[in-house]
Amino acid sequence: MTEYAAVEKKLSFRRIGAMILRYFYLLRASWIRFAEAAYWPTIHMILWGFTSQFLQSHSSWLVRGTGVLMGGVLLWDVLFRGNLGVSLSFMEEMWSRNLGNLFVTPLRPYELITALVAMSLLRTVLGLIPAVLLAILFYEFNIFDLGLPLIFFFVNLLISGWSAGLAVSALVLRFGLGAESLAWVLVFALAPLAAIYYPVSTLPEWLQLIATALPMAHVFEGMRQVLFEGTLNIKHIIYAVFLNVGYFMAATLLALSMFHSARKHGLFLNIGE
Repeated sequence: MTEYAAVEKKLSFRRIGAMILRYFYLLRASWIRFAEAAYWPTIHMILWGFTSQFLQSHSSWLVRGTGVLMGGVLLWDVLFRGNLGVSLSFMEEMWSRNLGNLFVTPLRPYELITALVAMSLLRTVLGLIPAVLLAILFYEFNIFDLGLPLIFFFVNLLISGWSAGLAVSALVLRFGLGAESLAWVLVFALAPLAAIYYPVSTLPEWLQLIATALPMAHVFEGMRQVLFEGTLNIKHIIYAVFLNVGYFMAATLLALSMFHSARKHGLFLNIGE
């Protein structure tokens, strides 16, 4: 093995930084991309905020649970934005037919994945800031009142979004752009099982078993306990962490496998519908 080849196999923060800079320039150059990042969290926050206010005056349970609905809306968008931050950044390369150009450079697949998740974090934070501020202004709900547990909730939901985004990217690479709608469909298909606005116990027993295998369900259960009782059940965090580690590793391996297969079969230059 030559010295050059040995160097190229090492993780390069310079190449990762170059990819992050590329995606940042794309985001900065297009107000539409930025508006799209902020649009859904803001619209969801306004819609559910007014819905919460209406139900607050018509339901004794929701007098206590308004914060639960608002917290669920904002934290759900962490998961949704985390997913789109990875999958859309990747599909922008496919839409522009740029993957072939990227992979004739020394860029390694795991470096691209690192750049994608870093860009996802940036998009998620930028997208949520307006919604969080408007929730405080319009409804006097401050998500930061969750305290330290908010960090665990945010990180776990973000990683769940990354796992979904990497899985979607791998499937799109394998099946072409005809599968790009999975970026939205996959996450929303999990929404009823994630128990965002209601306890897992509301689901039928056979669905409860599936829900407990989803890290986001444990996050939302933990959020409700913090808001209602002021305590955090550490078991929910432990379950969420272990499940996230497993799913993220599986999604990463799937993505790396698809990259290897695409390179082997020349798919980077022949990606279509």
